[in-house]
Amino acid sequence: MKHKSHMIAPFLALLAGLWIASAILAKRAAVAASGIEAPQFEVDPLWPKPLPNHWVIGSAVGVSVDSQDHIWIVHRTNSLEPMELYAAAKPPASECCLVAPPVLEFDEQGNLIGHWGGPGDGYDWPDSNHGITVDYKGNVWIGGNSRGPDPKGYHDNMVLKFTQSGKFLMQIGHPGKSQGSNDTENLKGPAKLFVDKDTDELYVADGYGNHRVIVYDAETGKYKRHWGAYGKKPDDTNLGPYNPNAPPAQQFRNPVHCAELSNDGLLYVCDRPNDRIQVFKKDGAFIKEAFVATKTLGDGSVWDIAFSKDPQQKYIFLADGSNEKIYVLLRDTLVQRPGPGHQKRPGRCVAEINEVGTPISFINGGKEPCKE
Repeated sequence: MKHKSHMIAPFLALLAGLWIASAILAKRAAVAASGIEAPQFEVDPLWPKPLPNHWVIGSAVGVSVDSQDHIWIVHRTNSLEPMELYAAAKPPASECCLVAPPVLEFDEQGNLIGHWGGPGDGYDWPDSNHGITVDYKGNVWIGGNSRGPDPKGYHDNMVLKFTQSGKFLMQIGHPGKSQGSNDTENLKGPAKLFVDKDTDELYVADGYGNHRVIVYDAETGKYKRHWGAYGKKPDDTNLGPYNPNAPPAQQFRNPVHCAELSNDGLLYVCDRPNDRIQVFKKDGAFIKEAFVATKTLGDGSVWDIAFSKDPQQKYIFLADGSNEKIYVLLRDTLVQRPGPGHQKRPGRCVAEINEVGTPISFINGGKEPCKE
């Protein structure tokens, strides 16, 4: 009997492995039959290359790619633990390590080719960096989300503009000065930025303290317009915790975490704690929305998005930091325009993603992709 039990366990394990493999192959066959093939990615464990000067990077809170395919990173220099910075002790406690400058520029191979950042004359460097964008002219924009000592909640109420070599160009807003979501002169924990090359306008996901998207002239810093969820005037009323069973919130929750403009002129906004993407025209007119992993509580599911590089931007890559996933979404089918009678609870149209990153079923109950 003892001999037989030793034989049964490996046999059951083998059967389980065969069942799992069969299920995966069946899903892949279904994907192939559908004619839909999502982009595939592989991790490069050797990117970036080792930094010079025993430098180490803290929390990376922003990534951008410029027109030369250089990769820009902004990180939090104050997020490292003391034992990670022994070389900075006086006297040095070890060879390693020193904190790298907050803004780092890499080439495609991961070689460090530029670095700068930190406090300087004429501007207020964020206490907590958040977000970096290199615009179509090559200018570098930085946000921040420090609460700091501000009793109103957020100290970093500004965005900064620099050249690629780190020369200061412009500041919009001032630390600790925000008067809320309808203040046109100051921000409040701005999360991420995007510059429209057609209009030279700066879109800000504003953000950690406010509940809006706000637009400025990217050259002069002049205020242009702002709006909240569904294109409404933003409201700073505390909505309480997100409830996945409640009707969709009529305002953004904090943080409004991204504002990305597509090639066809639509602005995609990450309403992170509400587990949704909202889409607008450039003037703030609401177009449509999509919900992602709607049971996600706490920090929410919609952290950031990027578009594929084809002219049609067929795919959206969505980073879900709470569930630690990246979704590959079909941009033209996974966002549904609310139809008649859905204004109070717009239709939900989100894909379940299989192990190869392709939509296989839809939360709206149908088997086919939602259509515009």
